[in-house]
Amino acid sequence: MGDPHPEIHAKLHATDLTRTFGRPPRVVDALGPLDLTVAPGEFVCLVGPSGCGKSTLLRIAAGLLRPSTGTLEIRTVSARPAAMIFQDYGIYDWKTVRANVRFGLDIQRVPRREANARADEWLARMGLADFAHAYPATLSGGMRQRVAIARALAVEPELLLMDEPFAALDAQLRMILQDELLEITQALRTTTLFITHSLEEAIVLGDRVLVMSARPGRIIAEHHPPFPRPRTGDIRSDPEFTSLKRELWELLRKEAAPA
Repeated sequence: MGDPHPEIHAKLHATDLTRTFGRPPRVVDALGPLDLTVAPGEFVCLVGPSGCGKSTLLRIAAGLLRPSTGTLEIRTVSARPAAMIFQDYGIYDWKTVRANVRFGLDIQRVPRREANARADEWLARMGLADFAHAYPATLSGGMRQRVAIARALAVEPELLLMDEPFAALDAQLRMILQDELLEITQALRTTTLFITHSLEEAIVLGDRVLVMSARPGRIIAEHHPPFPRPRTGDIRSDPEFTSLKRELWELLRKEAAPA
């Protein structure tokens, strides 16, 4: 039997969450009402049509936006519970790769020697050790996103918020980074809320895949990819993978179609 009250132990719990933009008479209902619970160690993927409020939800979770009504709580034990990774990398061009990865640790006032050691550990883990003293402008898109992932995980967040982090990458590189992220988050059991347009990405990575409606975004379906963990990218060739992708696409196509 499942937990009858999953929200009690949740890392993230949203209730009747809504967000509007603008002022009367030009008010846009962007999101909700929406209820969402993410359990500790769970990797939840949200898919939905463009403009459905996926990124708005993530920005509320990150504390960058306030909800219009309802609540979103993050229940953690550390003072700096969440780290966010954006589609456009969000790294600083004027800082070296190592300084970028160390940035969150510097804000936390981790002693420099320890911060450098942790940054270097994550650079090695992400295949960036040889680029520690390079600047982001000299890196490819895939490497820049690896820097962003290393920076987020170096602070050991209890909750990882990812807003279409691989959307700008070519298909081959996207698959490589999906597999790397899968390996890392399975090893660390990092609670993750991941926004994506890609159904394939959501099925590869997610313990749960939630489908959002057209704006204002609400959750209209929930699927549990039937692939045990630890899993690898090899599941892409499984017939059940193709079947679930087709099922999710049928749901999404109806939402994405013009009214």
